[in-house]
Amino acid sequence: MIDTGDTAWMLIAGCLVLLMIPALGLFESGLLRKKNVVSIFMQIFFGMSLLSVMWFVFGFSLSFGPSTQGIIGNLDWTFLKGIPWDAPLEQYAPTIPGVLFVKFQLMFACITPLLLTGTIAERMKFSSFIIFISAWSMLIYYPIVHMVWGGGWLAELGVVDFAGGIVIHTTVGMAALAAALVLGKRRGFGPAINIPHSIPLAVLGSSLLWLGWFGFNAGSALASGGVAGNTVIVTHLASSVSALIWAGLSWMRTGKPSIVATINGAIAGLAGITPASGFVSVEHAFVLAIAIGILSYGGVVLIRDKLKIDDSLDVSSVHGIAGIVGALGIGIFASTLINPAGVDGLLISGSLDQIWIQGVGIAVAAAMGFGGTWLLLQLIKHLIGIRVEPEQEDVGLDISEHAEQAYSDEEEFKLSLDEKLESSKKKSNS
Repeated sequence: MIDTGDTAWMLIAGCLVLLMIPALGLFESGLLRKKNVVSIFMQIFFGMSLLSVMWFVFGFSLSFGPSTQGIIGNLDWTFLKGIPWDAPLEQYAPTIPGVLFVKFQLMFACITPLLLTGTIAERMKFSSFIIFISAWSMLIYYPIVHMVWGGGWLAELGVVDFAGGIVIHTTVGMAALAAALVLGKRRGFGPAINIPHSIPLAVLGSSLLWLGWFGFNAGSALASGGVAGNTVIVTHLASSVSALIWAGLSWMRTGKPSIVATINGAIAGLAGITPASGFVSVEHAFVLAIAIGILSYGGVVLIRDKLKIDDSLDVSSVHGIAGIVGALGIGIFASTLINPAGVDGLLISGSLDQIWIQGVGIAVAAAMGFGGTWLLLQLIKHLIGIRVEPEQEDVGLDISEHAEQAYSDEEEFKLSLDEKLESSKKKSNS
C-alpha cells in the first residue's frame, strides 16, 4: 500500500536534491575565475537535461531493472515501461509510487557525473564534455548503481551504502583523479589561478548544497520516520564538525582562517557521512566526521600541493577520500539499533567482516571510477581531443566556447571573439 506521508516526504526530498544542481553551479563558479562562469553553468544545466532524458529512456532500467549476471540491469523497463504510478516497486521502496522512486534516483543520476565539472573546469571542450558524461553514466555509473543498490553481486556480498558514499563519492573521486591526470594542468597552474572570483557566490552555493543534502541523505530512507530523522541530524553534525576542522587546519597551516577552506570542509563532511548517515548514531557520527575532516584536508595537501595534480576544485579529496572514509566507517560504527534494516559494525558485532566487505565495494568503485575514466578520456582524446586550444583557454571558455559572458564589460564586449583570440595568441607567442 502507498503511504501518503512517505510519498509527501519523498516528493519534497526529490525537490531538495534538484536544488543541489544550481547550488553546485554557484559553488563551483564562485571558486573559479570569472571568465569560465558561463561554461560551468552550461555544463551543469545542459548536463542535467541530457542525463535526465537518458535516465528515463534506458538509465533506470540498466540501473535497477532485472539483473544480468549481477553486473547491470536489462532493458525491460526502457521508457519506464511497466513502472507503476499507483503502486510501489516492492523490492526497492514498498510505500511510495514506483515512478516517484524513479524520480528520486534520477536526481542522483544527474548530480553524480556533474560533480566531475569541478575537476575538468576551465579546460575541457564542451563537445567532449557531452560525450564524456554520457559514456561515463552508461559505462560506469549505471553498473555500479546496479551492483550496490539494484540487487547486483556487491549487494549480495553484503556491501551497504545508505546514500552514495561508494556509488557516488568514491566513484566520482577516483574518476576526478584520473580526469585531472589525463587532462593535465591548466595553463599557469599555481596559486594565482586558484583565487576565487566571487567568494559570496561560493558560500551561497555551499549553503544551498547543505540544505539539499538533507533530501539527498534523509530521502534515501525512502520513507518518513525515525531513520530519516536521525539521518538529518547526523548529516548536519558531520558537516559542521568537518567545516570546523578544515577551518582550523587551514588556520594553522597558513596563519589565517579561510572561508574557502571552511565551506570545502562542510562539503567534505556531507560527502563523507553520506554512506553511513542511515546507520550510525550521533556520537559515532561525531567521531567519524573528525576522521573525514582530517583525511580529506590531508588529501588536498597531498594531491594539489605535493603532487601538483590539477584537480581544479579538489573533487578527489572532498568527495573521493571523504566518501571512502565514510564507507569504511559503516564497518566500524553501524548499528541495527539505529536502522533495523542495516548492519552491525565492529563496535556492535565485534567482527571485522563488514569492514572487509565494505573494502571490496570501495575497491570495485575506485577501480571502475579511475580505470574507466582513464580509458574513456584517452579514447575521446584520440578521437576528437578533450582540451580547448591554449589561446581559447587564455580567453576563457565563456567567450571561446559559448560566446557569452557572465559579467559583460561594455568596452570589452565590443571586441569580437576573433580579436580576443588573436590577442591571446600574440601574447602566448611573445
